[in-house]
Amino acid sequence: MKRFDAIILGAGQAGPSLAGRLTAAGMTVAIVERKLFGGTCVNTGCMPTKTLVASARAAYVARRASDFGVLVPGPIGIDFPRVRARAAVVSTNARRGVESSLKGMDRCTVLEGHACFESPDTVRVGDQRFGAERFFINVGGRARIPPLPGIDRVAHLTNSSILALETLPRHLIVVGGGAVGLEFAQMIRRFGSEVTVIEMGPRLFGREDEDVSETVKVILEREGVAVRLGAKCIALAPAPDQGVTAHLECDAGERSVTGSHLLLAIGRRPNTDDLGLDRAGVAVDARGFVVVDDLLRTNVEGIWALGDCNGRGAFTHTAYNDYEIVAANLLEDGHRKVSERIEAYALYIDPPLGRAGLTEAQARKTGRALLVGKRPMTQVGRAVEKDETQGFMKAIVDSETKKILGAAILGTGGDEAIHGILYAMYAGATSTTLQRSVGIHPTVSELVPTLLGDLRPLT
Repeated sequence: MKRFDAIILGAGQAGPSLAGRLTAAGMTVAIVERKLFGGTCVNTGCMPTKTLVASARAAYVARRASDFGVLVPGPIGIDFPRVRARAAVVSTNARRGVESSLKGMDRCTVLEGHACFESPDTVRVGDQRFGAERFFINVGGRARIPPLPGIDRVAHLTNSSILALETLPRHLIVVGGGAVGLEFAQMIRRFGSEVTVIEMGPRLFGREDEDVSETVKVILEREGVAVRLGAKCIALAPAPDQGVTAHLECDAGERSVTGSHLLLAIGRRPNTDDLGLDRAGVAVDARGFVVVDDLLRTNVEGIWALGDCNGRGAFTHTAYNDYEIVAANLLEDGHRKVSERIEAYALYIDPPLGRAGLTEAQARKTGRALLVGKRPMTQVGRAVEKDETQGFMKAIVDSETKKILGAAILGTGGDEAIHGILYAMYAGATSTTLQRSVGIHPTVSELVPTLLGDLRPLT
């Protein structure tokens, strides 16, 4: 049995960077990948989907060309094979880059296959056994398939398999009103397909405040996406021409929707069910996520869990930060913790949503006296100049300390502009400090000080 100083399970966002740090520190490292180098982000997540979103936006802008005084001869068409090919190239190049980097790394052994624990210090990959003093679980997650009635009778897509479609759906039914479902809904609609989103909850993107959810709904409906909320019971059945019918009980609207394709976007599950974690004694929660502490250590000494599989974040940026926390604490005698992280994410519909810190609902639950500022994008010069005035900016502040608790920018450039607020929060700057800053005109970010200057007590 060959032994290493460290074995990393999974070559997703955290794994390769951690391998680089550990080998640079003189350790011998093995990294095991059972499928595609680069993990979800590179292969079925951020990179291919945001490439497709960019193509969909190009089609949307082209159709609006006359609004800007630009004449485009003839109707706007979609060459879907070329759209897919472009996304595939972006993803493939990134995957090859990760693989090449790992295989060219000194003191790093790349093992391709399925790793399974045999004990706390031993894994099996194929017919070989390997030991190590330290293990880092970075196996990611996959789409959750809900036990809907009739699910076994109909063909269905996930965020992964929908990328393999060779032709556009005639009518895509999306079950799930979260980030994945909404991004695909708008994208496929902009490519010319009919789209219906079905959400069991009372509103879309339920993790956000009601004003954000409602504005997102308005944005999608203006582009022709049908939205069905409050679906109390969803049952699936085959329809003619290999289609699918979703039967539902909603507060309003027809009780069924028939489409050509079905996308399931109802959360994700960790890839931990076949790792032999029980033989290593590693604890998992009821949903299969590896239980970790604030330093990302499992209950077994010498075993850590990073990325989507630990339930402490579901984003590429949180997975990378997991690597930074582990590396700093292990190699630099650091004291970094997951709890120091400020929650931040984006919803990549168009216009996008950028979120930093607490929502208004979360801030209310703290019991603090709060100030809120809100500004419609119709009053943001940059948005007016671009004729992209949907959405708003919003900030929540502690009225006593003037500490910024959270912010949302739903509007053009929102995914970028939110970072000014996010970084100010990390730096501990108060709303007063940020209000007195001078931004560049004309930008979306320049209105952040104005937003904070309009703070009012939240009743």
